[in-house]
Amino acid sequence: MPHPKILNKFAGQNRKQMTPAEWRLWQALRGKKFHGLKFRRQEPIENFIVDFVCYEKRLIVELDGYSHTIDTIYTRDIVRDQTLNEAGFKALRFTNADIETDVDQILSAIANAMLPPPQK
Repeated sequence: MPHPKILNKFAGQNRKQMTPAEWRLWQALRGKKFHGLKFRRQEPIENFIVDFVCYEKRLIVELDGYSHTIDTIYTRDIVRDQTLNEAGFKALRFTNADIETDVDQILSAIANAMLPPPQK
């Protein structure tokens, strides 16, 4: 499903105003530095703007600040992740504090999420 074109404008604004945590993760993902994979930042998908996406692996990485602990936003995030999952994406969520504390652990989790599922 194509996204509303107005999201392109908002995504561009988001790229110019990244949080410190987003910027730190972007430095590790940009320019195919991470396992040779292309990641895009602040990318419109469906009716949402996702923080980071690797289309090749159909993986979305979201960084959440404190506001995502509020019930209404948390509930909206669940619906958002379900919608993106139905569109064929896997969404990973981390907090800004996770990035500030141990970015290497987050990168390891992202790498593990891109592995093919184990054979039965």
